[in-house]
Amino acid sequence: MDLLTPLTLALTAWLAAVVARRALGIPVGWPRTIAVGLFVTSAIGSAVTSFAEFAGIVADGRIMVSMPAAYLVLSLVIAWVFVLGLTALVVLEVVVPTGTLPSPLDLLKGWRARRRRARRYAQIMKIAVRHGLGGYLRGRRRTDPYHGDTKLARSLKAALNEGGVTFVKLGQMLSTRRDLIPGQFADQLATLQTRAEPEPWPAIEAAIGAALGRPVAEVFASVDPEPMAAASVAQVHAARLLDGREVVLKVQRPRARAQVASDMEIILRLSRRLERSTPWGRSLRVFTLAKGFAASLEEELDYTVELDNLRTVSATLDGGIAVPQVVEEHSSGTLLVMTRLRGTPVGAAAPVLAALGRERRAQIAHQLLSEVLRQQVRTGVFHADLHPGNVLVDEDGGLGLLDFGSVGRLDDSTRRALGMLLLAVDRDDAIAATDALIELLDRPRGLAERDLERQIGQLMVRYRTGTGRGGSSGMFGSLLRVVHDNGFAVPPQIAAAFRALAALDGTLALISPDVDMVGAAREQGRALMREAVEPGRVKADLEERLAGYLPVLQRLPRRINHVVEDLEHGRLSLNVRPLADDGDRRFLTGLVQQIVIAVLAGSATLGAIMLITADIGPMITPNIRLLAVAGGALLLIGFILALRSLALVFNPRSD
Repeated sequence: MDLLTPLTLALTAWLAAVVARRALGIPVGWPRTIAVGLFVTSAIGSAVTSFAEFAGIVADGRIMVSMPAAYLVLSLVIAWVFVLGLTALVVLEVVVPTGTLPSPLDLLKGWRARRRRARRYAQIMKIAVRHGLGGYLRGRRRTDPYHGDTKLARSLKAALNEGGVTFVKLGQMLSTRRDLIPGQFADQLATLQTRAEPEPWPAIEAAIGAALGRPVAEVFASVDPEPMAAASVAQVHAARLLDGREVVLKVQRPRARAQVASDMEIILRLSRRLERSTPWGRSLRVFTLAKGFAASLEEELDYTVELDNLRTVSATLDGGIAVPQVVEEHSSGTLLVMTRLRGTPVGAAAPVLAALGRERRAQIAHQLLSEVLRQQVRTGVFHADLHPGNVLVDEDGGLGLLDFGSVGRLDDSTRRALGMLLLAVDRDDAIAATDALIELLDRPRGLAERDLERQIGQLMVRYRTGTGRGGSSGMFGSLLRVVHDNGFAVPPQIAAAFRALAALDGTLALISPDVDMVGAAREQGRALMREAVEPGRVKADLEERLAGYLPVLQRLPRRINHVVEDLEHGRLSLNVRPLADDGDRRFLTGLVQQIVIAVLAGSATLGAIMLITADIGPMITPNIRLLAVAGGALLLIGFILALRSLALVFNPRSD
């Protein structure tokens, strides 16, 4: 070993790593295979020297056996040292699979980011501990936290509020999922706000200039340094274009995206651990929730998505509700330039609403609710975050919508199922409502349809008379609880529709306490029925379906003729290909491969034991028989096969 140069050592280690990857049959990481190769290369000299003395090959510095016998025995020793390295690789793959740790290059590049993330993680854990939630985040409390009282809900709200913008938005999202969390938690989390201290104007001016790609004065005649609204992610400023148009600027704070990205990585890590280590985490599917929240927040941070959302919703509005127009040539991913709408946010419009009178307020609330339901059932594109700050009302009772960062989309089949649900509610038909609900959502395993039907029927009887706003909101909340209790998995697009109604509920309460959501849903159901049975609509549907079936109908007579001829002449046969799918073939091939490897490993091991323990045969060294050497070689083969089998079991990927 002393004669080996560093280059020769490295080359030998790399060669050992290549052989190790091929022998195990799985894509083991290069750093660990090279490290094991270095260990094997370094250990070969000591192993050969020790075994040569033990076997009597060398005595007093002289070789006591023939050279072929010495080479045979020592080659077997070298092979066994290599197999011990393979064993170390398999143990590493079982304990720490390849890909679970960052590579050395990643460790070198991202140490600053990891240091910042570690500090942020420690800060979040301190916040959780301070509010009595540390045990839940560490996974030590395996009981369901949502079985707690209102005090626990308040603690969660306070911790999320102190955690910053990402955690506040997480709480706001959870507040709309009453199908997953109890009412006291939803009520507490619904009060979270994203207000923040305004960013200094020089920093905001620099952010606007960076988004425009030129100085602010080249685009705007004036920009008000005082923000109209300030949240943790963005600020809104009034401005005037050079052509005199009044606009508002929604500009993203300079460090908002970096902070959200860092927090989201922490949230995803925590949710994955909670889902793996706690029963309540698996029940709530917290990692799936976190991934959905991350995707939604990523879209919210990209203002080009909001621009497309605004354009789409504007095209589907039925008139009477205003939305801002985007000045696209000056907008980008971090800046939106929109025409200014006149009006007051509903949350601050109590004097304006009082001046309109009770009857006019009821008309406005009904108009807004009917428009949202119409969009959900007919157009499939709807504003999903109509809280009181995103709805404007002017002195004449006109409505306007703001903030299109969260927009829901429903496909044709989902809209049809939702419409059928509304029709069933209008007819008080529990059976049809149950069928529509199963069509709308993913059917859970082991669903008791009769029990679900009875629960929905009881809800319909309870809210049949339409007891005003409180009763109607209770209807949708109760329906969500029925959905969750029966194990339904709510798809994201349906959750967005429920979230839109939940956010709209508080806004309607401020506009008019008399609006009835169930009554509006019944009206939409009746309108959908009238639209579905219109002669023109029926004719159009039939023409579309016939156009789709026309190629099949044209080929049908010829195919029937072929079947009849084959039947007449006895040529009709049935061909079944049970392994036509590539995935099925790969699964069966892998299973057979593992069984064969396991059988060969067991057979080789048994044969090796018999040869090693045999007390017959010639001696090739003073202490070793020829059969023992053959047994050692056979045991080596069995050991390698056993290691390969274990590697495939714990890591089924192949090269």
